[in-house]
Amino acid sequence: MAVYRRPARSRFTLLLLVLTSVTLVTLDYRGAGSGVIEAVKDGARDAFAPVQDASDTVFAPVGNVVGGVLHYGDLEAENERLREENAELRGAALRASDAEREREQLLDLMNLEFVDDIPRVDARVVAVSPSNFELSIEIDRGANDGVVEGMPVVTGAGLVGRIENVSRNRSTVQLLVDDEFSVGIRLTAEGDTGVANGKGVRRAMQVDLVDPGSKLESGQVVVSSGLQQSQFPPGIPVGRITSATSRPNALQQDVKIEPVVDLGRLAFVTVLLWSPR
Repeated sequence: MAVYRRPARSRFTLLLLVLTSVTLVTLDYRGAGSGVIEAVKDGARDAFAPVQDASDTVFAPVGNVVGGVLHYGDLEAENERLREENAELRGAALRASDAEREREQLLDLMNLEFVDDIPRVDARVVAVSPSNFELSIEIDRGANDGVVEGMPVVTGAGLVGRIENVSRNRSTVQLLVDDEFSVGIRLTAEGDTGVANGKGVRRAMQVDLVDPGSKLESGQVVVSSGLQQSQFPPGIPVGRITSATSRPNALQQDVKIEPVVDLGRLAFVTVLLWSPR
């Protein structure tokens, strides 16, 4: 019997509270301002408080879910906007970095101390060879600008290569690391010379014909020799010595150099309008 009395008692209590509320509303409407009525209202409000708290606790998760569903589209749109803004900021940073690199290269081209009074044509790199077997770049200057095959190509750092093919408005530059490229170099202030040969991408250039008695140091810069009938004028930086070893009874030293020019980041170059005398 007790099992059924408790729910009945609870329902009776709830009904009583509801009737009390209706009565209070009616009394409040008819006689606003009565102190007795206000006291009863306060008591009823306190009585209803546990019921209201319980209902708020039960229905709060449902409200959160509904609110989340209603605002899901807004959150997705905001996230997409933030992703686009981040992408634009990253792109702007990359463009600024690339522009700064090009500006530095242009400034270097303005101060080619090793060129002296040799006429020159500045050019932009417009294409890079995709093949590891043909190491070349294409520039936006050609026969209309006075460019001919065999002319040296440089940057502010040093030698890039030589003109290989020419059309009216374009030219192909063979890079000095190409395995068909060679240049006579001067290794020391005393006049020791050799011939540097390209060995391919990401490989050091090999220097031949270096006297076994020449005193060479790692990091030393070597320049074009400019000897008679050389394809390159004298004094152009070519590379830095990375190793120099002498084997017993060898007729020459084993010397390797790395180009001074960063060939992977070329944006602008200069063609020297120069031919061997």
